[in-house]
Amino acid sequence: MGGKGAEVGSKGRRLLAYEGRWMASLGLWVSRRRHGVGAGERALGYARAQAPLLYGFMFVCVVEAVGAEFLLAKLPVARWIMLVLDVYTVLMVVGFQAAAVTRPHVVGPDGLRVRNGARMDVWIPLERIASVRYDLRFPKAETAGREAQERDGVLELAVAAQTCVTVELTEPVTAVKLLGQRLEVRTVRFHADEGRAAVAAVRDLLARQKEAEGEGGELVTPV
Repeated sequence: MGGKGAEVGSKGRRLLAYEGRWMASLGLWVSRRRHGVGAGERALGYARAQAPLLYGFMFVCVVEAVGAEFLLAKLPVARWIMLVLDVYTVLMVVGFQAAAVTRPHVVGPDGLRVRNGARMDVWIPLERIASVRYDLRFPKAETAGREAQERDGVLELAVAAQTCVTVELTEPVTAVKLLGQRLEVRTVRFHADEGRAAVAAVRDLLARQKEAEGEGGELVTPV
């Protein structure tokens, strides 16, 4: 029982931390700031593809909230409960989009940071990237198929049911899922609004690294 209780407590803390991250993203979005994008690093956005779906869902939630106000007008307790739930739902949907906008993928001198809003954050050191390519895919949504891929070391961070960049690794990296499950992955597939530009940015960094290694290993004959 103690082990199960600790596991439940750990998952609860992770969910609370996740909620805190997407709420913080609302503030970042309003102030037009981004999380984890430093000097000399390039942000790769991915929120554009999911925006129509989320905004459409938010509109439906608003319509439902207005309808509930009329239907429950004579039931003040139920009316206030539904109002709180509806406001929270709308806030959560906006928070999901805010997290995606303010927590983009990041390409920097040290490597590639791949994210999925406030849910997942995977760091890939530059020296572990074997190749990167534009690779438009529409991954299956079935749980069994996804679990099989994860067992094979493939991580897919789809947006609007699609990925367009595939990164192959020389060594595995560890990805931590929302509830704490750890995955050792050798292939990472993710979506970027400008997929070809994202591939070009990573390839440019890899080329610079090779040039730097070549210069560092050059023998200089004294005159």
